[in-house]
Amino acid sequence: MKRREFITLLGGAAAALPLTAATPQSNVPTIGVLVASSSSSEKFWRIFREALRELGYVDGQNVRFEFLSDQGQTGRLPDLATQLVRLKVNVIVTCFTPATLAAKRATNEIPIVMALTGNPVENGLAKSLAKPGGNVTGVGGLGAELIGKAVELIPEVLSSVHRVVALANAPDPFSVLFLESARTGAKSAGLSVDEILINKGEELESAFATINKRPPVAVIVQPTLGLKRSAAFALKHRLPAVSIFREFVEEGGLMSYGIVEADVYRRAAAFVHNILKGAMPGDLPIEQPTKFEVVINVKTAKVLDLALSPMILARADELIE
Repeated sequence: MKRREFITLLGGAAAALPLTAATPQSNVPTIGVLVASSSSSEKFWRIFREALRELGYVDGQNVRFEFLSDQGQTGRLPDLATQLVRLKVNVIVTCFTPATLAAKRATNEIPIVMALTGNPVENGLAKSLAKPGGNVTGVGGLGAELIGKAVELIPEVLSSVHRVVALANAPDPFSVLFLESARTGAKSAGLSVDEILINKGEELESAFATINKRPPVAVIVQPTLGLKRSAAFALKHRLPAVSIFREFVEEGGLMSYGIVEADVYRRAAAFVHNILKGAMPGDLPIEQPTKFEVVINVKTAKVLDLALSPMILARADELIE
């Protein structure tokens, strides 16, 4: 049930491309794609390629792709970034902060376009949003303030909850800002906050099991922990959980507050287009998202025996039933 019109694309699995390739043809530009967290790569990859097709780029004809994912193992990103550099791709597109940082460490020469990266100036990726300098530009859409806002919404959805647990992905540098913002949002909402750092993927379910021993509580999940797995574990352990991506809600999480992803991915394609036409990444201002949405999974609320207030239901941009 839609509450306000927004842009979104659903469906299909991401195309599976080989992880190695021969030296690219000199007359056909190659776009390297590096993503962290495989659970979020499908939507990005599909929308990004569709946007490029609309700009006239046809895979195998006037452009080639090298798509690499860490498959949820952040420690693989440096090697994957180095692999793209060795392939001499014309531009690297990154999704999520760890991928962008890995690409930046791997090269100061190949242009890098961020599809989603948290706080690019604070992370040392750009001198400023208006004049980034260097070889990184794109969309810095994962501002830590989104985390705080999502936490602030929890009491509106769950009036009985007075404690929130922030599940952070320890190897992800953005985890520091994630936790800081969760604390700020919790303080503003009058909630106490506990923090759990996840170092390895196999620790994730046990963290949810531990949280469930002290109800009532809500959970906010850092996206790079894996949206699909996190939503599944939250539902399994009957915990209301929120994130900043609607995919989390589509997979069974209770609520999300965040950007309209399709807009960001399409803007990334526009940045790539400009760079392939000769623009210098350091001269292209970094953009920030302007559209945000609240999505609530009503079916999950029923499973968890939660009574949602008419106010929060009216506020939602979309209800998943």
